[in-house]
Order: sequence, then structure tokens, then C-alpha cells
Amino acid sequence: MRPTPESANLNGATGCAKTALLLIDVINDLEFDGGEELLNYARPMASSLALLKQRASAAGVPIIYVNDNFGRWRSDFPRLVEYCLTSGVRGQPIVAQLQPDVDDYFVLKPKHSAFFQTNLEILLRYLGTTTLVLTGMAGDYCVLFTANDAHMRDFRIIVPSDCVASEDAERNREALALMQRVLKADLTPSGELKFNQSGELLTTRNL
Repeated sequence: MRPTPESANLNGATGCAKTALLLIDVINDLEFDGGEELLNYARPMASSLALLKQRASAAGVPIIYVNDNFGRWRSDFPRLVEYCLTSGVRGQPIVAQLQPDVDDYFVLKPKHSAFFQTNLEILLRYLGTTTLVLTGMAGDYCVLFTANDAHMRDFRIIVPSDCVASEDAERNREALALMQRVLKADLTPSGELKFNQSGELLTTRNL
């Protein structure tokens, strides 16, 4: 369920969503050096993530898109989605699988971390979130930086190993291992994550 004005607001009251699913930089044209390599790994990642998002949304888990603005400081998130879907860009098939629904949240970020100079922390406090499921691109940059900042803020961190992609498979594995070892991230694959009807994460296992 979503917090309502009666049960929550942005002035201090909290919501009821202990778990939130973050999709990091999945609305992406991939029109940069290394984008072709990233696309190869992003295709299976997007398929797994689309299924995870579907199950999480059905359980009432808030879905939060956290995205770069591609340097287009006059753009808003819907325009970024439209651009990626209609401009024939390299990342179009990924965006087509992972485009947001009308009740999803979104946060635009200026740098790697989803927390740096954004309203994400305020939103998570509003939702009452204590567990973050981090997914998206790239595992060795924006997902890693976000996980680091989440760890410093005492969030429980889940990084499904099949829902993160980088330009290089070995660098992706190294980033996941680092998040597990240093940031205490749980790398349970998405198919093994279970949610109850209150949106709480029920079972995970460390790899």
C-alpha cells in the first residue's frame, strides 16, 4: 500500500513500507563508450528485474527510479523516458522492459550516488523504509556508490546478483563481492526474494 495524506506526510510522519525497490539508471540511452558492452549484460538483467518489479509492486513495495539527468538540466523524468523510448537509442530495449508505472516514484540525481544532493533520504523517511533492494546500472559505479551511502545511513541492503549489470562481467562480480564483504549486502538472486502482502521482505540468503 502507498502512504496517504491521512497516514503519512513529508513533514515528519512516517509511512508503512519497510522495504523499497530502487531501480538505478535503468532509464538510459546507453549512447556512450562502453554502452554496447553494457547493453549485452543489461538485457538479462532487465528481464530478471522486470519480474522482480512486478512481484514487488504486487506486494505493495514502493518502486523508486533513481536516474541521471544525462546532463540535460532542463529535462524531467517523463521526458527522459520518452526520449529513450522514441529516439531509436541503444538503450531502448532496456527502457521498454523497465519503463515506470504511473504510481512509481522517481528521483533525479546529479552524480553517482542516489543519495548525493537528492531528496531520496527524505522520501525513504516518509515511507518508513529500513531495507533497500538496489538494482540497475552500473554495478561498479552508481549501484556501488548508492550502496555505500545506504550502508552509512544504516539501511539494510539487498543487491540481487542477477539484477545488476556493468560493462565488464569481472568488474561487476568484484563490485558485488565488495558490497557483500564491506557493506554487508545480501546478494540473494531475485527469484529467491519473497515479499508478504505488507511489502516486507521475508527470506534472503547470503551467497
